[in-house]
Amino acid sequence: MDILALTIFPELFGPFWEHGIIKRAIDANKITASALNIRDFAKDRHHSTDDRPYGGGSGMVMLPGPLALSIQKARVAARDARTVLLTPQGEVFDQKKAVELSHEKGLILICGRYEGVDERICQDFIDEEISIGDFVLTGGELAAMVVIEAVIRHIPGVLGGSDSAEKDSFNDGLLEHAHYTRPRDFMGNPVPDVLTNGNHKDIEQWRMESALIRTFLKRQDLLKNRTLSQQEINILKKWCSDIESIIKAQSVFGVGALPGDQ
Repeated sequence: MDILALTIFPELFGPFWEHGIIKRAIDANKITASALNIRDFAKDRHHSTDDRPYGGGSGMVMLPGPLALSIQKARVAARDARTVLLTPQGEVFDQKKAVELSHEKGLILICGRYEGVDERICQDFIDEEISIGDFVLTGGELAAMVVIEAVIRHIPGVLGGSDSAEKDSFNDGLLEHAHYTRPRDFMGNPVPDVLTNGNHKDIEQWRMESALIRTFLKRQDLLKNRTLSQQEINILKKWCSDIESIIKAQSVFGVGALPGDQ
């Protein structure tokens, strides 16, 4: 995959390319990555990339001329690449979109600044607009880095394990299960026995339950919008039964008795 970031601050991407999975992906020739300076395509002696908006108002708007030229240059370097504008007005980025974009031959990521870009760029030069959340950043550079890292994880061979990305949170609609490593006992808090008994069937069952309970406690909305497997439904039914037993036991002992209990 060819990745090009279009930005007025290309120096921000240098350290990003040089560390972690991004560097490994580049070194393994899984991706190419570069940043184009939009200012290099400005025609005036000040290398201007913004101007006042027509109709008045606060802030500045990115000029269409330098942006159009930089996009055209990027498309020569990365043919068949998808052109994406990072903007708060775009589709909210998620794991599904990351997987979808990982199948592209290339990505041209436009890092907006100021109040936004000239609308004619959006109409004529952009394939889609993406937002990393309902909040506003000073520029799109950090958003572009988020998208790049999330996307390349799904390119075969980028991560160490063949199924590492498939087991990430959100890939199957659940948060990921809890993780433990050495020491076996940390400050009096031991690793669950099931993870040390070597029974892989029990471990997989525990991990499924762990993922379910973490999702229930932290992101119930994911469960409500997800089709559960029969095994997951059985786990939830068992929890309901266990909770009902606890409530009934409390009622018998007179602690926390519910209205109408005898």
